[in-house]
Amino acid sequence: MTRTGNPRLIGYATLAALGMLAALAIRRPELAVVAAPFALILALGSRAPDPGLDVTVDLGTERTLEGDDVPMTVTLRTERAIDRADVVVELPRGVELADGELARSVRLHAGEERELELAIRCTSWGVYDVGELRIHARDTFRLVTWAARIDAAHRLKAYPRPVALRQLLEPMQTQALAGSQVARVKGDGVEYADIREFVPGDRMRSINWRASARRRVLVVNERHPERNADVVLFVDSFTDVRGAGRSLLEEAIRAAASLATRYLERRDRVGLVSFGGVLRWLQPGMGASQRYRLVETMLETGVAPTYTWRDVNIIPARTLPPAALVVALSPLVDPRFVAALEDLRGRRFDVAVVELDPVPLVEPGRTEVERAAYRLWLLDREARRARLESRGIGVATWGDDELDAVLQEVRTFRRYAHPARV
Repeated sequence: MTRTGNPRLIGYATLAALGMLAALAIRRPELAVVAAPFALILALGSRAPDPGLDVTVDLGTERTLEGDDVPMTVTLRTERAIDRADVVVELPRGVELADGELARSVRLHAGEERELELAIRCTSWGVYDVGELRIHARDTFRLVTWAARIDAAHRLKAYPRPVALRQLLEPMQTQALAGSQVARVKGDGVEYADIREFVPGDRMRSINWRASARRRVLVVNERHPERNADVVLFVDSFTDVRGAGRSLLEEAIRAAASLATRYLERRDRVGLVSFGGVLRWLQPGMGASQRYRLVETMLETGVAPTYTWRDVNIIPARTLPPAALVVALSPLVDPRFVAALEDLRGRRFDVAVVELDPVPLVEPGRTEVERAAYRLWLLDREARRARLESRGIGVATWGDDELDAVLQEVRTFRRYAHPARV
């Protein structure tokens, strides 16, 4: 710890110095005798050893959900007695105190160990360094003060809180592996598809005996097999629209994490592409470990300004497997992201867009010119959305409605829209 000046010790030093100077100036030894106690106190204070204070910080977990409480323990150990130690926990932006006090004052005896308990809470998802402390301690005689800033930071990852989802978007095509998605093709499965006449090689258990009795010929049931799907979450990180305490990029990440969790529960393969100034990607995979990889990659997603044109050619080919369902989450503000969606559709990918509505966060303006520019911007957004739908891309706007309702709008478009020629 670093020794700092104590006002009381400085006052004693001043009195001792003045007494000695006065004794020398007027040649009166009595003044030197009066100043001697102050000089003795100064000598004792200047020789006070470092208390040997050791501080450690422990978190109850390294991963949490935004809004959940995380226990935090600050342990103090000292070699020598400390009359008073003031401990202040400094929390980064986005982390708040849930229980306890950030500033504590304790008294420690020689060799004593003391634990301070408190709880913190992450107000939004992200990665935080938690555990930085400021400590001020003073000795038993209250003459010397020590100060230290301890960086015992722990990396705390706050995952986005899932959004309630009851039904997901179904891909146009499935893959060869077994899963929970009913395939459009016919084969061995559980879901009934049709009946046909018996041919040599059919299994006896596939015979529909009631239909065979009515038709007086053997017929068998055909079924749809259960397959998995490849889903790629395509997140727009070119821009972030903020306002009224909201961030559309944060909402996009929260929705992407919820979609990834639900698709992985169905045994689908899920990948991620964060398309913006910095390209981040994760190849499609399955299982709980893939969920952790996806969410932690999303936590690193941020807006990095760039003025260069980017297209889907920079995305590794294995990240976008054939016949994958691409679910894009974007405010559709940057034309580079819109051009990438059109390019993906031109390459015959199954594309759907959840548009995070930026209109409520943009002020129309005060002057007539600003209001005219605002109306032109709205018209440009309508034209951009119509151009995407004309290419067979379902677009639904997510504003105040629940995400389930938005996905239902996309499902309706995909069900009734005419196939686009790409």
